[in-house]
Amino acid sequence: MEKKKSSFSGQIGFVLAAAGSAVGVGNLWRFPYLAAKDGGGLFLLIYLVLVLTFGFTLLTSDIAIGRRTKESAIGAYTKMNPKWKFLGVLTFLVPVLIMTYYAVIGGWVTKYAVIYLTGHASAAAEDGYFTSFITSPVAPVIFALLFMAVTSLIVYNGVEGGIERVSKYMMPILLVLVVVIAGYSLTLKHTDDAGQIRTGIDGFLYYLTPHFEGLTFKRFLQILLDAMSQLFFSLSVSMGIMITYGSYVKPEINLNRAVNQIEIFDTGVALLAGAMIIPAVFVFSGTDGMSAGPSLMFISLPKVFAAMGKAGNVVGILFFVTTIFATLTSCISVLESITANCMEIFHTTRKKTVLVLTVIYLTASAVIALGYSIFYFEVKLPNGSVGQLLDIMDYISNSVMMPLIALLSTILIGWIKTPDYVIDEMESSGDTFHRKKLYRVMIRYVAPVMMFVLFLQSTGILS
Repeated sequence: MEKKKSSFSGQIGFVLAAAGSAVGVGNLWRFPYLAAKDGGGLFLLIYLVLVLTFGFTLLTSDIAIGRRTKESAIGAYTKMNPKWKFLGVLTFLVPVLIMTYYAVIGGWVTKYAVIYLTGHASAAAEDGYFTSFITSPVAPVIFALLFMAVTSLIVYNGVEGGIERVSKYMMPILLVLVVVIAGYSLTLKHTDDAGQIRTGIDGFLYYLTPHFEGLTFKRFLQILLDAMSQLFFSLSVSMGIMITYGSYVKPEINLNRAVNQIEIFDTGVALLAGAMIIPAVFVFSGTDGMSAGPSLMFISLPKVFAAMGKAGNVVGILFFVTTIFATLTSCISVLESITANCMEIFHTTRKKTVLVLTVIYLTASAVIALGYSIFYFEVKLPNGSVGQLLDIMDYISNSVMMPLIALLSTILIGWIKTPDYVIDEMESSGDTFHRKKLYRVMIRYVAPVMMFVLFLQSTGILS
């Protein structure tokens, strides 16, 4: 039996791995869209307030629980209160579902990186290219399997030798690439058919300026919920990942500083992603060019890169390589969470566990990738959208289970174990937990209400 010999070498290793988990495709394809849709600077202000209150509370809870119990989700919640083992099982099931499709998205990103690297960027900008790719019965499966295999190889090599080593290289490079592309976006200039000149600086100012036009209480509530859901998914909370990563943190590490650094890194990348994407789309497509999800990354942006001319090929390469890094570090953390739980449940070694999971998820990734071709069908989801296989898995894990888990965990920590359970762990290394008063109020009173409302909204009950 391989019992938790694993640990991060130190604070930097942990912070970069946790930030790698938190920084995913959501930062790149959802945050800029929401910022453009929800009043620019108004959304940013609300988001930053939530990061420092709501996000801090959930992130602190997960990491502290992990380090205190030295267990992954199932073991951790069982240790806290045996009657709440069901919450550990629910939490474990989130990455189990997410892993079925995350490598598929990683495969899409890899395909586009290959297109740009091989000089076929013009093809990516053509109408219908993305649809023709994902509806093919072969190409998306191959790229999904390739991405899944790389993820498995890194997790197979362990925490310090695999996850930490990859994160230490990838995260600084990702940050530099995002800064470079954001800087280039500000220099762009374009004159449209009507003779109107738009610049990257105009787009950047649109992004930063709070827009209060037409703001009603209902609209403000919608912006608040959008910001809350984005932050919630962005920080990798309530899916057991940060509990697992927390269980690898050595006792002497200052968790207060680590939480602050993860918040700063994740939020910084999200803000830079907005500065990278919104000005570029604004210059060539105006405010109408912003869209959410895959259509932004795989349809809108390739058209923007094509409009840049030769420079667009280079920017496209940098962008999709950046996105590969963001997707891979998140995918690694999802598989690691499943691996750690399975090692504890079945008392197996890391290598054997990863090999079995690899076979399972290579199969699952192939099935999900074929959900747009051979296994195509449409289902109307409770939130009003229409989904295929990938969308169904995403809806169950992200919109139903994660808000429910967060709600239940705030009740367990705030009212059954009491906030001191987490506060004591935050101060166990001899450091002062400066935001302990805020934590007490948030975990007991504010976060449960917010999570309940978010759960009603994301499931479509509160429309």
